[in-house]
Amino acid sequence: MTVAKETVRDEREQYAFHDDITYLRETKAGLTEATVREISETKDEPAWMLEYRLRAYKHFEARAMPMWGGDLTKLDFSKIVYYRKPSEREEKSWDDVPDQIKKTFERLGIPEAERKFLSGVGAQYDSEVVYHSVREDLQKLGVVFMGTDQGMKEYPEIFKKYFGTVVPAEDNKFAALNSAVWSGGSFVYVPKGVEVPLPLQAYFRINGQNTGQFERTLIVVDEGASLHYIEGCTAPNWATDSLHVAVVEVIALPGSKVRYTTIQNWSTNMYNLVTQRALVYGDAYHEWVDGNLGSKVTMKYPSSYLLEPGARSEILSIAFAKTGQHQDTGGKLILAAPHTSGTIVSKSISKGKGRASYRGLVKVMEGARHGKVNVECDALLIDPESRTDTYPYIEIEEETAHVGHEATVSKINDEQIFYLQSRGLKEDEAAALIVRGFIEPIAIMVMTLPIMFPVMKEAGFDPIWLGVVAVKLAEIGVLTPPVGLNVFVVKSSSPIPVTLGQAFAGVTPFILLDFLSLGLYVIFPEMILWLPNLTAP
Repeated sequence: MTVAKETVRDEREQYAFHDDITYLRETKAGLTEATVREISETKDEPAWMLEYRLRAYKHFEARAMPMWGGDLTKLDFSKIVYYRKPSEREEKSWDDVPDQIKKTFERLGIPEAERKFLSGVGAQYDSEVVYHSVREDLQKLGVVFMGTDQGMKEYPEIFKKYFGTVVPAEDNKFAALNSAVWSGGSFVYVPKGVEVPLPLQAYFRINGQNTGQFERTLIVVDEGASLHYIEGCTAPNWATDSLHVAVVEVIALPGSKVRYTTIQNWSTNMYNLVTQRALVYGDAYHEWVDGNLGSKVTMKYPSSYLLEPGARSEILSIAFAKTGQHQDTGGKLILAAPHTSGTIVSKSISKGKGRASYRGLVKVMEGARHGKVNVECDALLIDPESRTDTYPYIEIEEETAHVGHEATVSKINDEQIFYLQSRGLKEDEAAALIVRGFIEPIAIMVMTLPIMFPVMKEAGFDPIWLGVVAVKLAEIGVLTPPVGLNVFVVKSSSPIPVTLGQAFAGVTPFILLDFLSLGLYVIFPEMILWLPNLTAP
């Protein structure tokens, strides 16, 4: 079977444009100690940061390139421009952003998003943050959301206390590179007990050719506070390679809740090499939601270190690789305290000659009693030449740990395609439906609800009611034609031969009851809420 090329539609065209602008300042191509000093001098940094950068640069130079993961043999550091300054300063008002840069972000929908459903927005263009804003009511509560450079100057005590403590400069070669030439990124601090009701969003745009972008993000969520941070990334298509090397440090202090969502849609000439790590303390919860759609090579493994009892973390990684792309992604969970737990769910889709790899680490350290971890990694191959690999590493030093791992690789089924075509769909349409169904309802909910939930909550919808309805809709989705993936599973596992028509006919009464109950829940929400209201204090 040959699946049509448009099974997964590439809609990057809307992000592929570039601007012809004159930069206020830019370094020469290539990396030297003089480049590092020039960046630090341009930013008028304190002496300790320059010393930090120079130490990191020496480590970068001394450390060998990794021989695992994506193919980095064609990455030429000497051709990268490490710093490009597009505007004079970070603006607090959208009206003050330079017009050409403002038009770029308006085409990407950033101001509109800010007005509709965000607590704050940041925008970085090449090497510098050009705009950061946070809602006035959150400012009054002490919430800080600004560019990292600005955070270093305005909040030196908090910044210096945490900067480089989660990801040291010597952690890996690319963390060292970022530490030497970092510029921009987000600095976030949420005070004790403060709930940020709607997401903060930062958007990173690369415009120039042969550009290196090295943002540094530092997020500190204090005790009992909560935050959802969203990061988006795009770049134009160039004939030459660009480089994106970011470091993200998250500190989730006791009792806090933090969600970090990344949706990256880099161009296919981009090397995307990122280090993301969270320190999770007692009874805190941290979640990584990681969507990887673009780039030439991506190497990214969001990590959580569970340091105190009750700490929890979940990692959801979704990757799509087409011809000329290698998505080497996954996650890491380190259990370093008793009664900690976490999950890793990895979904990947490979199309054409694309390659997707899961690379993950689960480590339960000695003394981390009764730790619980579950890992699920599922891969879907669309074409015969598509490739997927799984590299799970599990290290258990504690006898009381409970660790589970499940991995599946599947191809688009001819029978599924035939059935959908018999219902009037074209081959490419049928394949597209199957691909969408592969990103199962749970994964879809994890990706969409973090954005929609706070919006609907502010609109007056009860969270319990919303959760029940969402689960009910997911249940209907896996039973109803034309896809009904659960029906295909039942058919294939039946001890007696049954046709797809018979299988769908068998579940029809359940589907009708589901629709009936959904209607009743919408008309009479008290059916869901009476028991929670009864037990509420």
